[in-house]
Amino acid sequence: MKGSHILFCLGTRPEVIKMASIIKEVQAHPLLKALVVNTEQQRELSQSTLSFFNIKPDYALDIMKENQTLPQLQARLLMSLNMIVQQENPSVVVVQGDTMTAFCGALVAFYNHIPIAHIEAGLRSYNLREPFPEEGLRQMISRLATWHFCPTIEDQDSLIKENITQGLYVVGNTVIDSLLSITDEQLKIARARLEKMNIIFNDKSVLVTVHRRENHGVRLQEILHALKRLGEKFPDHQFVCPVHPNPNVNKFVREQLSSLSNFILTDGFSYPELVCLMKAAKLILTDSGGIQEEALSFSCPVLVLRYKTERMAGVRAKMVKLVGTKEENIFDEAVQILNLPKEATRLSLGNNPYGNGNSAAKIISILQESIIK
Repeated sequence: MKGSHILFCLGTRPEVIKMASIIKEVQAHPLLKALVVNTEQQRELSQSTLSFFNIKPDYALDIMKENQTLPQLQARLLMSLNMIVQQENPSVVVVQGDTMTAFCGALVAFYNHIPIAHIEAGLRSYNLREPFPEEGLRQMISRLATWHFCPTIEDQDSLIKENITQGLYVVGNTVIDSLLSITDEQLKIARARLEKMNIIFNDKSVLVTVHRRENHGVRLQEILHALKRLGEKFPDHQFVCPVHPNPNVNKFVREQLSSLSNFILTDGFSYPELVCLMKAAKLILTDSGGIQEEALSFSCPVLVLRYKTERMAGVRAKMVKLVGTKEENIFDEAVQILNLPKEATRLSLGNNPYGNGNSAAKIISILQESIIK
């Protein structure tokens, strides 16, 4: 028999960041229980971020193997998650976004007749290759979910156009909840750690993150050539680049950029360290999804190293620009911004289009009506 407990299925740092506030809401609720499954799709990153939010997972699966293909990853996830779901028989399975962890969590819940809550629902690029495989996974989750918690009205409209009309709620994005939960003291500690790594906090800091699967290979080479040219053209600017652990990225980034003295290449940052860097940056170059949302809170311009984005609020606000992966385009667009003083690059957005930090409370208020009888 199902109890009033909610199973959270996560495995990457973005999933932890965007589910932490919801998990906390459940943990504080007198009639609900949170069960946290960490698939460890990003083992070190997910573990450290859960630790930062003081969340201890009930299950840790260590699911990743070297050179594992997407079908192999999916098979391992389905088998492991199915055993947990059958054992725990939760009232709801909560998944976030578009990862393989999210898709497999939703599919296992569907097979076991358990309702699914999809956090960050309705985002679309409508190009199954951009981003890959995330666009396909997100669309398939939408066909299975019971509740669709959309960040914006536009995301809800996308679902309606696909004839998904039940269980739709516009709640903002929980990434803002987590962002606002970081204290000044935590940022101060993070900054001190970063300064020990020789990171300089001034008006000439550039944050770079590159990792997406569809950018591996030739696209990555073009991106790196553009970054190298930018480093050479702006020797007074410091480029801070956390290098993704994926060997398809790590090796090539270090080969191309390690010789430049104004590039800081590291194995990664904690969540508050990354927030500290975004807050200080003059420009962000990224192919990440979450950074496109978070940077809006700091009015920092973002050049997205992709051809499609499922997060259009920043593009409409003219703080986010899609520049693709061609060397010349990346270089030219970045030069236009870096030639300006930092204050000239800032635009006031007023309210963040992704919400004001109460998304988790809205989500749990909606879910509890169905869970608590």
